[in-house]
Amino acid sequence: MKDLTEGKEGKLIWRFAIPMLIGNVFHQFYNIVDSWVVGNYLGKEALAAVGASFPLIFLLISLVMGVSMGSTIIISQYFGAKNLDKVRMTIDTLYIVLFFGSILITIIGISFSKLIFELIKLPPEVIPDAVSYFNIYISGAIMMFGYHGTTAILQGLGDSKTPLYFLIISSLVNIGLDMLFVVQFGWGIEGVALATVIAQAGALFTAIIYLNRTHKLIQIRFVNLKFDTEIFKNSFRIGIPTGIQHALVSLGMLAIFRIVNDFGTAAVAAFSVAVRIDSIAIMPAINFASALGTFVGQNMGAGKLERVRSGLLATFRMTGVISILISVVVIFFGAHLMSFFSNDPEVIAIGKVYFQVVGSFYIVFAAMFVFTGVFRGSGDTLIPMFITLVALWVVRVPASLIFSKFFGVVGIWYGLPTGWIFGFVLSMIYYFRGNWKSKVIVKKHEIEPEVELL
Repeated sequence: MKDLTEGKEGKLIWRFAIPMLIGNVFHQFYNIVDSWVVGNYLGKEALAAVGASFPLIFLLISLVMGVSMGSTIIISQYFGAKNLDKVRMTIDTLYIVLFFGSILITIIGISFSKLIFELIKLPPEVIPDAVSYFNIYISGAIMMFGYHGTTAILQGLGDSKTPLYFLIISSLVNIGLDMLFVVQFGWGIEGVALATVIAQAGALFTAIIYLNRTHKLIQIRFVNLKFDTEIFKNSFRIGIPTGIQHALVSLGMLAIFRIVNDFGTAAVAAFSVAVRIDSIAIMPAINFASALGTFVGQNMGAGKLERVRSGLLATFRMTGVISILISVVVIFFGAHLMSFFSNDPEVIAIGKVYFQVVGSFYIVFAAMFVFTGVFRGSGDTLIPMFITLVALWVVRVPASLIFSKFFGVVGIWYGLPTGWIFGFVLSMIYYFRGNWKSKVIVKKHEIEPEVELL
């Protein structure tokens, strides 16, 4: 556990963010291995199927994971206030919500997956693979939620290193199983999905064993858990807007896929690969914003609002430099990155142009997300949800559709950063208005400065 209420702001955020970033690099690495195995051994139809599945997966898990994020904010604020009894109660409540939520998501996902792929007009030759991959993947929701929930708890406590170790194990297991199931056993796209489910289960069980033996605050027993209605209401109030925000992003991605689908399988495959590479390119911004959110939560819980602005500026500087460097790489080496996943010249050419357009605007995405980190850390998640709604559905999706009519598939790529620009401007305006400062959960009478940190 790490107290982020004392010390140099930039250094604290950097040290907290880097393990998260390394962990997510490993996470994305095994996603990339999935795509590499699929693209090189199963063909572009299977590659398109995997890519089209992820927005739907993200959509279904968004609301439940939103509550998880809400709990992270509450944990960070109570931890900053040194109220460990409330921290323990929040952890118990979160595990109960994740258990029942995962069961519900699995049932809904398997029941409606084929219908959704048909509604977004995925090419007919891609749908069978997409349904097979998705149904196996979502069957492991209880493992996925359990692992990510445990990670969220540790991050709320200021511990970003322990989740890294679990994720490294999971990534290596997933890579090994991919090669075994697909290359050696010939199980096809089902083997890719099964490898991911087994890897996530391994990460969860490793976390349970390790934390039960070593951690004083987190004991994962799954029996005698106590559900706190008030904490759940606060988690729901904070987390559901975030969950809806992520759901809107997922729906937006499905809408973009719907537009891309009109340009054929090669365009879908190229977009699927580009989104995977994109997820790595924007990862530093997301992780530093997440680290800033925990930093803001602990400091607002401790009543140290003056440290929030310093943390924001430090995060801007770090993410700005990193984003520029990443933009240079994808703009000049986009074709090489695409060729790693596919040897189809058309797929590579489409992806190259994608990065020349979208890669130029990573710094805008980073700035937008850093502001969001402050809002979430303070407990204000409703306004960021509306900002996402406007940037995505009023600007990004319509712009992509309209531009595609005039410029073809390249027009879709121009629509994506257009939404980022609007989101950044709206986020900056809201930050300077200052309404987010009043959203903190922990009240003065709940601060217990005499409680010893375990």
